[in-house]
This record gives sequence, structure tokens and C-alpha cells, in this order.
Amino acid sequence: MKLFRTLMAAATALAVSAFVAPTFAADDPGPATYSKALNGKRVMLVPLAMGFDLAQGWAHYLKKEVEAWGGTFETRDPNWVVDAGAQAITDAIASDTRPDVLIIHAPDLNSYSKLMKKAQAAGTYVLLVDNPANFPADAFVGSDWDKLGQLEAEAAVKGCGENSSKKIGLVQGDQANSSSLYQYAGIMKVLEKHPDFQVVAKPDSNWNATTSRDVTTTMLQQHPDICSIIDFWDGDATGASAAIRDAKLDGKVFLVTTGGGEKAADCDKLVDGTYGAVVMTDLARQSGDMNAIIKFLLQSGQPAGTSHTYIYTLEKATTKADLKPDSCWDLKALQAEAAAK
Repeated sequence: MKLFRTLMAAATALAVSAFVAPTFAADDPGPATYSKALNGKRVMLVPLAMGFDLAQGWAHYLKKEVEAWGGTFETRDPNWVVDAGAQAITDAIASDTRPDVLIIHAPDLNSYSKLMKKAQAAGTYVLLVDNPANFPADAFVGSDWDKLGQLEAEAAVKGCGENSSKKIGLVQGDQANSSSLYQYAGIMKVLEKHPDFQVVAKPDSNWNATTSRDVTTTMLQQHPDICSIIDFWDGDATGASAAIRDAKLDGKVFLVTTGGGEKAADCDKLVDGTYGAVVMTDLARQSGDMNAIIKFLLQSGQPAGTSHTYIYTLEKATTKADLKPDSCWDLKALQAEAAAK
């Protein structure tokens, strides 16, 4: 009996010593650390222009997120003028309210490189969105344009079919913008695997719908049996589609493009047959990626210019048959949401 009591006492003592008081949420250092690192920080977006859907979508989601974590969000509108964008970046760096994070939609590979380096030297993190540049930004968020071009070419080959002319036309953006250059490289990689397909024309549109319409009209006059055209952006692919319609080749020329995934610009045009396929950006996810890397950088403590991260947006070529209720986002709905606040 004495041995039994001794064993019971030992077991009780062990049980008491093994008990650990629970850790309560009040002990979690995360929220205070998070708030200290982010509260009051300034984020600025300098896109190519604020007057197109992708920039307006980014601004909506970023403003919502940044203000929710206690920061300040603002935009500058170069309105497609490179010099105006350069001035906006220069003014931001020199300002007493210099942004802690500068998000730049670069017009080409080189124009803003010196200014972005200057921003980093001043302590501002630089995030490139959508268009790569010849500059080691703290982060890049956007398309792998080479892969995107491959997706477009694969969609064009499929859209043409085996019993077609196998003639493809390209309406490029320009010969300076990275999205156009890398997109072209990706297209050609795929077409090299399909030597029976031939690129019969590849003019530039300079990202202008009227120019796209003009060069596509000429292309179709010279090659009326083209089975597919790849226009490098939905903003000017409306011009290519008008030229196809004017030539009475609706349903005969499979038009492929890329876009920001806005409902009126992309999904509606897939439904009505204007576009055969669109490689669309998942805007909400891309904006979420930007917000996530911004929060990481602001908490990291590392100096601007010492981090080089790439986050590529998941994309696919979407056709009318692939459409789902959430395939596109609706700019009008975002504008109504913002107006209701």
C-alpha cells in the first residue's frame, strides 16, 4: 500500500509538472510588429496612364489594401507620355513626402532606369509591374511575357486548325517595350515547332487601335487567306477586329490577343466572337501579389535595392468555351464600389 501511494504521488507530480499554461493572443507579437512597420507608409503607383482598365484595377485593389493596413496610396498619371512619367518619379523622389514604395509600369526597357536607381538610393523600394526593364528592381510582379507569347501562338495554331492556310499575321506593339519584345520571342519559339506555319506580316501598331486597324487592313489585302492574327494588346486589338470585320472575314480569321481580363474589354468580346482567344491577367491576384511583396519589404528591414524578387502571374489562353462567371473582373463594378464609400 505504501508503494502504491508513492507511485500515485509521483504520477500526480509528473502530471502537474507537464502542464503548460496556454499562450494567449495578447502574447502574439505579430500585430504590433506589423502595425509598426506599415502604419503611415506611403505607396505610389506611376502607370503608363490612368485612363485604361488595368491601371484603374491595380489602383482600386492597392488603395483598398494599403489604406486597410494604415498606409497612404496615391497615383500619378503620365497619360502615355514618357517624359511626364519621368517628371512624376523625379518629383516623388524629391518630395518631403517621398513614397516608401514606388510602383512603376515601365514604358520600355531603359527610360526610367536611372531614376529608379536614384529612388532606391533615397531609400524607396521600387516595384516593377507588368513590364520588365533593364533594372534590378526590388520586385517584379506581372507576366512572363515570353511564356505569354507561347500561349498566344499555341492558341493561334489551334484556332487555325490542320486544314487552314497556316498563315499567321502579327500586330506587334513596338520595338522598345519589353512586353512586345518578349511576347514576340515566345511566339516564335512555338512557331519553330510548327514549321508548316508561316508569319506573313508583323507590323507595329505603336499600341494604337487606329494604327492596328490600318496595318491589319493592309495585311488582309495582301494575304486574304490568313487564318489567325495575334495582336499584342486588347487595347489596340479592337482595331484589328474592325479590319477583319471590314474585310468580311468574321469567323474566318482567328484573332488572339492579351489583356487585363476586364469584362467589357475581354470576356464580352470572347462571347460575341470578336476574339478567338485572350491570354488574360488575373488582376485581383496580381494586385494581391503586389500588396504582399510591399508588406514584406516594409517589414524586412533590408535596404532598398538589395532584394530582387520575381512574381509571375498565372495565365492561360481563354476561349469562349472556357469562360466562367469569375473569368473577368468588371471595371464598372469596381467604380460603383468606390463611389459607394
